[in-house]
Amino acid sequence: MTENKKFPQLNPKPNFSSIEQSVLEIWKRDNTFRESVEKKVNEEFVFYDGPPFANGLPHYGHLLTGFVKDIIPRFQTMLGKKVDRRFGWDCHGLPAEMESEKELGLSGRAEIINFGVEKFNDHCQTSVMKYTKEWEKSVDRQARWVDFENDYKTMDLSYMESVIWAFKELWKKGLIYEKDRVMPYSWKAETPISNFETRLDDSYREREDPAVTVKIHLINNENFQNTSILIWTTTPWTLPSNLGIAVNENLDYLLMSNTKEDLIIGEFALKKYQEDLEEFKVKRRLKGSDLLGLQYRPLFEYFSNTKNAFRIFSGEFVNTEEGTGIVHMAPGFGEEDQITCEANGIETVCPVDSQGKFTSEVKD
Repeated sequence: MTENKKFPQLNPKPNFSSIEQSVLEIWKRDNTFRESVEKKVNEEFVFYDGPPFANGLPHYGHLLTGFVKDIIPRFQTMLGKKVDRRFGWDCHGLPAEMESEKELGLSGRAEIINFGVEKFNDHCQTSVMKYTKEWEKSVDRQARWVDFENDYKTMDLSYMESVIWAFKELWKKGLIYEKDRVMPYSWKAETPISNFETRLDDSYREREDPAVTVKIHLINNENFQNTSILIWTTTPWTLPSNLGIAVNENLDYLLMSNTKEDLIIGEFALKKYQEDLEEFKVKRRLKGSDLLGLQYRPLFEYFSNTKNAFRIFSGEFVNTEEGTGIVHMAPGFGEEDQITCEANGIETVCPVDSQGKFTSEVKD
């Protein structure tokens, strides 16, 4: 005769936090994670996730990605593989330097040099590991299995040497090349910065800057005598570095005249410039493709000898949302500018120094 067993009564109001804590305690008591790593198996699965900075506290973004990063190694462990999960710490970059600057009361590259680079680096090495214990608590509490005892740090000599070795191997295979690239830049830190770093401390802010419309005279074309084209830019300080003009070959443009001179502007922009162009009448309509290859007189003489420059070429990014439909191109100050100019055989010029000040090339 079989005995009827009743399912044990469950608490209708369970304390999930307590249940989680009890599971963590079982794992700790039985050394479950270490057992899973040290078991003898033939197949290994290696998983190293991108390390966080240890000089800042974890936030919900770290927790969210931490759960995802725990799923894959845990699944591979369940498949019977050995999965080392060494935790890592990112010890390089602006976050470490900025935090040390605050702690030492320094501001900018010049003050760091006066303080002493070696002393500053020593402080960074200490400061960058400030919150490791808080990270361990948070990661353990979210039930993520990682090895903190055998962690790696990007400032470890062995780690840095491995990066240099990998770079050398790429060089030996001919996969390394030198090339200009437009990147975000901090004139205060005097260094290029990553897109991630532009978001540190809510550093990116919307702001209003003056936009200017500039008349540029076309040359060397019988069909457009005494004609200027209206370019538009929100960065007038880059005009000394202008090397090209972009239009959208599929957009509609207008050739307008007041009998004294002719102007070219995007048809969509006429309403915005109606007051400024009240004396001008539409002479004829053009497609952007009609303007390609036209030459113009440089705004400034600083780079007037630049090969293939001061022409109009096509840019798919030119749209009808703002401006005149005719975009000023300075390849040293915009990613799209640089890519488009490079595709048209125009070199990159960037006449500013490490502090964002014009160099001697811009004489005025």
